[in-house]
Amino acid sequence: MAGAAWIAAAVATLNPGGAGAAALVLWAAALLAVLVAVRARQPMRTWWALGAVSAAIAAAVCVHVAVALPAREALATLEIDGGRSLTLDLDIVGKVEPSPAGVRFDALVTRVARGDDTVGAVDFPGGVPVVVRSAHTSAGLDLGARIRVTGTAWRADAGDRAVLVVDAAAAPEMVEPPAGVLAVASALRQGLLDATSGLPQPGAGLVSGLAVGDTTGVDASLDAAMKASSLSHLTAVSGANCALVVAGAFGLAALCRARRGIRVAAGVAALAGFVVLVSPEPSVVRAAAMALIAMLGLLLGRPGAGLSLLAAAATVLLVLDPWLALSLGFALSAVATGALLVGAGPLADGLARWVPRPLALAIAVPLAAQLACGPLIVLIAPQLSMYGVVANMLAAPAAPLGTILGLAACFGAGVPLLGSGLAALAWLPAAWIAATATTISALPGAVTPWPEGWGGFAALAVVGAAVAALIIPVRRRLRLLAMATVSVTVAVALAFGPVGSIVERTATPSSWAIAACDIGQGDAVLIRSAGATALIDTGPDPGLLRSCLDRLGVGRIDLLVLTHFDLDHSGGVDALRGIVGSVLHGPVDTPDDQRLLDGLSAAGARVTEATVGMGGALGAARWRVLWPRAGAPPGNDASVVVDIQGPGVPSALFLGDLSAEGQRAMRSRALMPLSYAVVKVSHHGSRDQDPELYRRIRAALALISVGENTYGHPRAETLDMLTALGTRIARTDLEGLLLVGEDDGALRLWHEHAAT
Repeated sequence: MAGAAWIAAAVATLNPGGAGAAALVLWAAALLAVLVAVRARQPMRTWWALGAVSAAIAAAVCVHVAVALPAREALATLEIDGGRSLTLDLDIVGKVEPSPAGVRFDALVTRVARGDDTVGAVDFPGGVPVVVRSAHTSAGLDLGARIRVTGTAWRADAGDRAVLVVDAAAAPEMVEPPAGVLAVASALRQGLLDATSGLPQPGAGLVSGLAVGDTTGVDASLDAAMKASSLSHLTAVSGANCALVVAGAFGLAALCRARRGIRVAAGVAALAGFVVLVSPEPSVVRAAAMALIAMLGLLLGRPGAGLSLLAAAATVLLVLDPWLALSLGFALSAVATGALLVGAGPLADGLARWVPRPLALAIAVPLAAQLACGPLIVLIAPQLSMYGVVANMLAAPAAPLGTILGLAACFGAGVPLLGSGLAALAWLPAAWIAATATTISALPGAVTPWPEGWGGFAALAVVGAAVAALIIPVRRRLRLLAMATVSVTVAVALAFGPVGSIVERTATPSSWAIAACDIGQGDAVLIRSAGATALIDTGPDPGLLRSCLDRLGVGRIDLLVLTHFDLDHSGGVDALRGIVGSVLHGPVDTPDDQRLLDGLSAAGARVTEATVGMGGALGAARWRVLWPRAGAPPGNDASVVVDIQGPGVPSALFLGDLSAEGQRAMRSRALMPLSYAVVKVSHHGSRDQDPELYRRIRAALALISVGENTYGHPRAETLDMLTALGTRIARTDLEGLLLVGEDDGALRLWHEHAAT
């Protein structure tokens, strides 16, 4: 039944236009199956009855999609192309979370107007789901708030719950702040953040993540370390958090000698309150349902019963929200819960042959989850965390303690000394988890690349089954096959891992002056002259930046330029701790920006805010700051723009994320040469460019540092403009690592991949 609901939901959400007809066919099939079941004999009657229920459930899923279709189509067919300005009235229904561009959240749109045209506004009384992204925030922006946003939008992909993705042009306007229990929950979450704000990082930022799933205090470097060590589930509201709350309430009721029904009611009530506290968005409701089922299965001591309840809950959730079918988060929750119910016991029994039973149980739980979830995770990030089981074992004792103490601090934050005292106690397990993540992620081979896509999914599923077969007693032939599979996998991993990296580094040319690292959607460009190295921006991921530096043999950064503090330009800075000499940076906007700079300074770097006219030496070359002006407000138009030129270094201009307006202002004021050999195109090739600037500099080579994104970067308008100027375009998303040098005065480009 769960499978029928899942398949029907996936097909219906991908093809919503046919959901109504599919529902009619499925209802007819269900009725026919009932009629046949009435006349059939056992055991066929049972199978026909099961088919009737499965068809009815699939029909219910299709009915939901068909009923929602008119409002979704009405929103999707609005004239929004060409960057039209829209004004949208929204109800926030999801957590306001940090994103590379600022914040993002789920909302229901209730009204849409084109620009300021309120007369032609279109109303959506029931609300239609959208995703909102904003580089700005405003007071009271939280779950339950009603806001007005002005910006642009485009249609989301087929199968997404959100119909549109909205980019806010300015800070959202508050129409009505959260009220009732949502206002109380918001105040409690904020109180916990305030109580932990003065504690040492990175543990302080992790307290709210462990307790209520609020990751606003988790910096980019710790987030990357948590992912690399398979501990990121601890900072999300997962089934483990919910199960802990249920178990705590159930246990307290049991201590009070309450009857079993009252104990269950106490657990359910505590879980409901926890869901409201951490935000009752779809992912949280899903985690709560899965946790409740896992707890029931464990309390009953019947994994089979737990698995049946898991299937029932998944079915109900898919009927209520068919768009969960294509959510990897939903799949991970279901698979992880099923693995714990079914796989942890046999794995523990198998491991108990070699290690003491308590240790076998400690290993079996994270191992079961990792073997089951690994194939799904590589669909998101094609890599394996090699020490994930060890990291989870080390973090396991601290996680529940941090959650309990963090929740206590959350509720006690309004009481003087009590809240801060509890927050300080919660910091201890949080700091342990943070130290575990950073230590494990820094170990050699902590993350190993894995084939991406469905091929990688299938390969890892086979390997996971082979590992399980080596642990759980199976027939000799299966064991030999499993040993062969694991042996081949280890050999291939070594070939593409440590051995492959040596070969890759050997095959990479060493005579480069400019290198654009392939770090996804972001900037990380190296310039080298006479043994000195500069790095302009760090990209979003410390691991990817570290890989690029290792490949190029760079162990010291003499000059780090942080053009501005968006995550795609500064998120990888943790890879540079202790190896940076000087830092030039754009205007500081937030406390997180200042903490990033303080961390670099504490590690020995000299930190300076860049302004027009600054300059210095980089080996035999010279660098100059062409922008911004002193006192410029933070943002893209205050990006640090530098040019570098000298013996052996092609004259190059690096534009950060400067917009067309900023480029025009710089062009009118800066003393620039008439031409450059190389230009790093602004803002990953967005269409917001000043053609006159590019005509003036007439670069022979344009570097576009870009990765997979939803912005359409690089835009066709920008590519056409550069092509018309006769500029060779080199893109990291198509060509990988880009190396530029000079050979007898001629410009030379090496690219990792052939451009498609």
